[in-house]
Amino acid sequence: MSVAALVALAHDVLITVGIYALSGFEVTPATVTGVLTILGFSLYDTVVVFDKVRENTKAMRESHQSYAQAANLAVNQTLVRSINTSIVALLPVGAILYVGAVQLGSGNLKDLSLALFVGMAAGAYSSIFIATPLLVHMKSTETEVKLAERRARARQRAAADPYAAVPARGTGKPVGRRPDDDPVADEPSPKPAPSRTPGKAPAAGRGRVAPPAHGPVNPSRAARRNQPSRQTRSKRGKK
Repeated sequence: MSVAALVALAHDVLITVGIYALSGFEVTPATVTGVLTILGFSLYDTVVVFDKVRENTKAMRESHQSYAQAANLAVNQTLVRSINTSIVALLPVGAILYVGAVQLGSGNLKDLSLALFVGMAAGAYSSIFIATPLLVHMKSTETEVKLAERRARARQRAAADPYAAVPARGTGKPVGRRPDDDPVADEPSPKPAPSRTPGKAPAAGRGRVAPPAHGPVNPSRAARRNQPSRQTRSKRGKK
């Protein structure tokens, strides 16, 4: 997480310096102050997103999510907060930039507000679209993250095709299941229980086994009685 946050900070500084080079503004001590301020603002926004990522990925086995899905959920949960915070911070800074550059022509206000405005906008962008995807890419090589990814893919495949886990006819292995779906898929599957009825094979290929018969079926006594017949509505109730 620290490496991804440092890369996001370098992105913010590069964008701010590039805007300064394009605008032709003079670099003053106020500019340095603004750059240091935006570094703290961007790092704080990145820490908020990463804290939500850490909270969502704490129990991936219980949540049945991959690391990428948990990180995407964290970004969605903090996206509105990041946008609102950035807009509220950019409005007064934009007003200061307008007053310093157009109304008063003050160099210190103009340099400070330009660095703050560009850096805050770049910081809100980098914490969501640069720091978090880079973190997911770096974590994708870990063994635990790979296992969580396999479990998530197996669950998605089972949800897409509910009949994929039905045993094939004459075999005990599910149809469409691959060895990479689950880390324990390479273990031999248990053999189906033999049928109690002699001379009949257990019903396979439909997801269940028919229960065996405990004895011969005798005719019921109620079959010898007179059964009620259906009558028309006009004849009902008449004796």
